[in-house]
Amino acid sequence: MRNNSFHILKKPAEVAVIGAGFAGMTAAAVMAKSGAKVTVFEKNEGIGGRARIFGAEGFTFDMGPSWYWMPDVYERFFNLFGEDVSDYYELKKLDPGFAVIFGKNEVWDIPADFEQTCDLFEQTEPGAGDKLRKFIAEGELKYRVGMGDLVYKPGHSMMEFMSLGLLRDALKIQLFTSFSQHARKYFKDPRLLSIIEFPVLFLGAMPKDTPALYSLMNFSGLKQGTFYPMGGFGRVASAFQKLAEQSGVEFRTMEQISKLETQSGHVTGLISNDRHIATDAVVGSADYHHIEQKLLDPENRSYDEQYWETRTFAPSCMLFYLGVNKKIEKLRHHNLFFDEDFEGHAIDIYKHKKWPEKPLFYVCCPSRTDPSVAPDGQENLFVLMPIAIGLDDVEATRESYYHMLMGRLEAFAGEDVRGHVVFRQSYCTSDFIKDYNAYKGNAYGLANTLLQTAIFKPKLRSKKLDNLFYAGQLTVPGPGVPPSIISGQIAANELLKFLNR
Repeated sequence: MRNNSFHILKKPAEVAVIGAGFAGMTAAAVMAKSGAKVTVFEKNEGIGGRARIFGAEGFTFDMGPSWYWMPDVYERFFNLFGEDVSDYYELKKLDPGFAVIFGKNEVWDIPADFEQTCDLFEQTEPGAGDKLRKFIAEGELKYRVGMGDLVYKPGHSMMEFMSLGLLRDALKIQLFTSFSQHARKYFKDPRLLSIIEFPVLFLGAMPKDTPALYSLMNFSGLKQGTFYPMGGFGRVASAFQKLAEQSGVEFRTMEQISKLETQSGHVTGLISNDRHIATDAVVGSADYHHIEQKLLDPENRSYDEQYWETRTFAPSCMLFYLGVNKKIEKLRHHNLFFDEDFEGHAIDIYKHKKWPEKPLFYVCCPSRTDPSVAPDGQENLFVLMPIAIGLDDVEATRESYYHMLMGRLEAFAGEDVRGHVVFRQSYCTSDFIKDYNAYKGNAYGLANTLLQTAIFKPKLRSKKLDNLFYAGQLTVPGPGVPPSIISGQIAANELLKFLNR
């Protein structure tokens, strides 16, 4: 359903957006469509934030996001502008959606067809098929409630949820129940639990510290399905840029914002590349901590360093972008290597906060689906290992884990891979800091624990400066591309209300 309603500005306004990730581009597009003159300032050469791309040796690598879940969030955003996703890029539903490797000779393909997934669960644990249907039905309810009105609320105060009657629904959507406890009421087999809990490990926190509300992610992954934008996730970022530009947004890359100028509780301008730029308002979609601690004077900060030190962050990650000069037949598009203990890796990330001893990891092979991302007869690999934030990142550590992970990949594939790598580039915490000013090298933002959900996240609006708003993975609603898109929409609408006051 198309929705072309916008909060049209009553008078002209110039708005600056810091950061050209999904949150920043979304906010910019909405505000420009509403009549604002919007300029997006991006410190890097390309747009997309963590969804940037780069090319080398005939390969095209997505630098960050690779899972396309919650397709309705993207569609809903494009519909605001009277457009459809299909006007900008082609989506392909993957079958299998993903594969889980529990050992060299134990690989589970998770079918695109949900009933086939239920059959797989049933074959593993008698009764688990019907339990999965019930588990996912509950997840669908949470998705409808959580991804409907709830997730689009700015999180200013509890009154937002009282007016919606959502407090009454809190028990129904299990906001106060542990994800781990909830999952274990349905399933016993550790392999089934791994499939259910992996989105929480990769994008959240320990399952026992995450609200059962987030089984809505299982509904999206197992029932809605896993999609792939042909050409790679960079096509999605380019589509958001194009939509923003069509709405009147100007993008300025290689623009390093070094200071927000303020007066009497109001942002008056920015310093970019040593020049002053006047503005009527700012949306900060870059790292929240960086904007506060580096661009603002102490008296204008909403949160001090101690606040950030006490937050629970989702993982960072170590990444390897690999070009391989042959095909690897046993790999699927998405491959989860769960041949080590799930809980042990989670404890290393969240409790011990150390380099994992026996890590789980993920391999994306988009060339299995999309021939455009690799030369003919070759493979494009994206290898990701979740790690704790703030770890020392040195070349020797990268090298050690490269060989550890590739050794396990080769054992599964039954063939040499390292000897056929013709391009290799690594990426880790120091790169997240350098490229995105990411607090302690975080990759995904704040974990979705109960005390960091909705009103308990860093506020979308500055407590000290009335025309400074925030968007992105460190404020509402949370980590991931769909939440970042929603965050940009919320920030834009709240800022437009402010300008129209």
